[in-house]
Amino acid sequence: MSVGTRLLSPEEIAVRAGEQVTLLRLPEPGLFAERELRLRQLAAGHAMRDYLLFCAELARGQHELLQVPATPALPTPAQIEAAANAGRPLLDAQRWPRDPAWRGDLRALLQGLAARVPPGPARDTALRLAAVFDEHLELQAERLLSGVMLGLDLGTAPLIGAALQLHWARLIAGVQARHGTDPLAPFGRIDDPLVCPCCGSRPSASITRIGAEGSGFRYLACSLCATQWHYVRIKCAHCQGTKGISFQALQALDGQGQADEAAVQVECCETCGHYLKIVHMEKDHQVEPLADDLASLTLDLLVAETGLQRHGVNLLLLFGDPDAAAPPDPGGGR
Repeated sequence: MSVGTRLLSPEEIAVRAGEQVTLLRLPEPGLFAERELRLRQLAAGHAMRDYLLFCAELARGQHELLQVPATPALPTPAQIEAAANAGRPLLDAQRWPRDPAWRGDLRALLQGLAARVPPGPARDTALRLAAVFDEHLELQAERLLSGVMLGLDLGTAPLIGAALQLHWARLIAGVQARHGTDPLAPFGRIDDPLVCPCCGSRPSASITRIGAEGSGFRYLACSLCATQWHYVRIKCAHCQGTKGISFQALQALDGQGQADEAAVQVECCETCGHYLKIVHMEKDHQVEPLADDLASLTLDLLVAETGLQRHGVNLLLLFGDPDAAAPPDPGGGR
């Protein structure tokens, strides 16, 4: 082997040998119920117990509302064909016009949350957000989906993010349900492998799967619609580089074990200075990308001390500094 030749990962060897790899894994109807269960499991004895349980209640509300029939505006066959020809996501979060129904879902989510959580700041925040003007909600949603921290209310962003996750899950399900009569596959490969092929969002984390299909393969998990798309291992999800990749885990950083033994790791790239978490189903069958990312905040803090920047997005816990000047009070009513 010549100097500088990179060893292929087992995943790349399998792909080059012709093994079929499922490109997309669209969100299942039980997505939010599984997330709630994992959050409650992770909350036991956790330093972030209260917040994890709060997020579990959010996931419970998302699941309940997802079972309610809804008819959001869906892309036409012409729009599906145009997106495919352009190599862009069909339901691009920054392009697709948001159906006003998402705000109804948000308020229903907030009302259910306020009825279940005890009196306190979380309940007060939910009630306050339920009363603001639609224009304020749309502005906050726009900032959240475009990654603009300036003027973003970090206190209410997780609640708005949860409603947007629900809305995009509805869109994905609606498109798939109607696909039987459409001439083109609604979702597929796009030009940019680093963003979700369905909605164009960044991943919250990545996951190595087990099972009959995709066992051992790595998928990036969308922070918005929860679609998972195939992306080979040992390759930076920020710059696509393959050099200077290393893995860290909480056990290894604490000196209590080896990084390769952990169910949750961070894939670090020396080339671009970014990292993304990776969760392993072979280590823990119950891992859920968003939930396990949320519950491993300590790992983010430790990795940040090395100077690396986080690439993953978690709409339930945003990283960044809000605008120094708070936006005007949106007032009440709708």
